[in-house]
Amino acid sequence: MALNDELFWLIGEFAAIMHIAVAGAVTIHVLLYKRNVGAAVSWIGIAWLSPFLGGLLYAIMGINRVKRRAKRLLRQRTQPGITEAASAGMSPDDPLAPLEFAVGRLTGLPREHGNKVDTLRNGDEAYPRMLEEIGRARMSIGLQSYIFRDDAAGAPFHQALIEAQRRGVQVRVLIDGVGGGYFWSGTYRRLSRAGVPVARFLHSYFPWRMPFVNLRNHRKVLVIDGRIGFTGGINIGAENLQAAHPTHAVRDTHFRFEGPVVEQLTDAFVDDWLFATGEDLPDKDWFPSIEKAGVVAARVVTSGPDEDNERIEFVALHAISCARKSVRVVTPYFLPPEPLTMALGLAAMRGIEVDLILPERGNHAILDWARQIPLRPLIEAGCRVWLLPPPFEHSKLMTVDDCWSFVGSANWDTRSFRLNFELNIELHDTGFAHEIAVATRRCRRLTTVEIDADPLPIRLRNGAARLLQPYL
Repeated sequence: MALNDELFWLIGEFAAIMHIAVAGAVTIHVLLYKRNVGAAVSWIGIAWLSPFLGGLLYAIMGINRVKRRAKRLLRQRTQPGITEAASAGMSPDDPLAPLEFAVGRLTGLPREHGNKVDTLRNGDEAYPRMLEEIGRARMSIGLQSYIFRDDAAGAPFHQALIEAQRRGVQVRVLIDGVGGGYFWSGTYRRLSRAGVPVARFLHSYFPWRMPFVNLRNHRKVLVIDGRIGFTGGINIGAENLQAAHPTHAVRDTHFRFEGPVVEQLTDAFVDDWLFATGEDLPDKDWFPSIEKAGVVAARVVTSGPDEDNERIEFVALHAISCARKSVRVVTPYFLPPEPLTMALGLAAMRGIEVDLILPERGNHAILDWARQIPLRPLIEAGCRVWLLPPPFEHSKLMTVDDCWSFVGSANWDTRSFRLNFELNIELHDTGFAHEIAVATRRCRRLTTVEIDADPLPIRLRNGAARLLQPYL
């Protein structure tokens, strides 16, 4: 008996020493690499209060391996046509001159002049134009989408991509490993069987790759021969075809680009393909010389948990700080990081017209519950919150002073700003800003009276949902 007691004591002593070693290692790593104080304190607490399990969770979910991998791949390829951006050409008195300088510093990309932009509403307008360009492609097609369904909307894309591959076009298709179907992707199966090069972004069934499940490529990009580009908020799925009256209809906005900014779109796709597959696509087939096609100045802004971390969030912050008349935001989900919430409130307090246009009911109830918490102080600060009736509006649009726009794939939530790989485009053009403005006359204005009318259980539910903000 005494021998058994001594053995148990030794095992306990060893376990205690190992727990201290693991928790200490986690603490050191957190102190060196975690910038967010709340996240740092949480991880340290989990590591010390949950022996071994806390260390395992941090090893799986707390270490940004994606950033390290991106830096390794970035050294393999020099981006073509990239120059140092500056605010040359803008009047020093222009209130957006500081924004131009800041975005140039953030992205390292120039603002490209001479672009033509077409606004496309829903899949009814976007899909035919996209399929038309795929049918005309002669050199290269790069297509990436967060969701790419094997349904009435996806089938024509499958056929068009397969036909393009057969006629000798270089086709590359990238689908997110979660949004495109984690356990089953009909699109991946159909295209791979037909010989079309297709990849699933950060997808793996193996447990040691599980940290990647929380990191998603939310970008929607189509580039044709390096000359025509599409991007915006539309995934490929039948829910976007309004004419077919789907059960869960989704309204959305996409954009077609011609002109020099398409090179930046192509570059973003090529980098994502390199990240996902290790294949460096040849410049001669993907980056032709591009002539000016219009009058809009534009620039791509990418963001993700790699070398582009928080860029889109920082651009939005700079834009709000430069606003002199108005800020308008259309987003399906509204749970932004605290700095953005504060910036919007401060803008309204200094007399800027701040309009937030959100769906009355989203497609994720928990996000609707959680957004009530940040909306109340914004309304009190003077922001106007408008609720769009069904069908669900999935567009992501921002305008400042009716002359600067920011469109693309990023929602106004922590996931898009801090975790997802996203792609937006900033545009300097008064006509375009007016074109994408969503009229508030058919919206219902949200008031603090309505928020305060919720009974206590509902308010508690909303507050609890807000605590999940980093993971939603």
